[in-house]
Amino acid sequence: MYRTIVITALALLAAACSKGGTATATLHGKSGAAVIGNATLTEKDGKVDIAVTAKGLPPGKHGVQVHEKGDCSASDASSAGNDFAPGGGIHAAPNDPKGHAGDLGNIEAGADGSGTLTLTTTRLTVVPGERSVVGRSIVIHSEPDDFKTQPSGAAGAGGRIACGVIEKQP
Repeated sequence: MYRTIVITALALLAAACSKGGTATATLHGKSGAAVIGNATLTEKDGKVDIAVTAKGLPPGKHGVQVHEKGDCSASDASSAGNDFAPGGGIHAAPNDPKGHAGDLGNIEAGADGSGTLTLTTTRLTVVPGERSVVGRSIVIHSEPDDFKTQPSGAAGAGGRIACGVIEKQP
């Protein structure tokens, strides 16, 4: 009887963990940029759906990355640290198996300065663990990500124009 209860409890716990959850970040302008926006990261069944929206961006493409530290206090967002790269790898396109887990690609802003980036990845999690985004940050760079220049895809050549700390939602 005790064994059945323990097995049932473990199965319920595993099912609850596989559902993941949601984390969000509110983006604020950095490096003198007047960018505002938000990011939502929702995990379910081992996949994380990511949606980043921003306003006040210069028209064109801008690299978006998860960074290792959940600290956007520096005026240039340097406090967010480097790209989030659990397990190492190289800078690459989103979902490239050789790439950093935090490589999210580019958000493209129209003439009005608004842009949206959506993608799904299996390289990140919302639940606790080595690949969890909770307590890290989302950074939008002034330059586009070329997916090949090391270590940050040429996006790092320009400034960090928006940053937001990723927090788990209840």
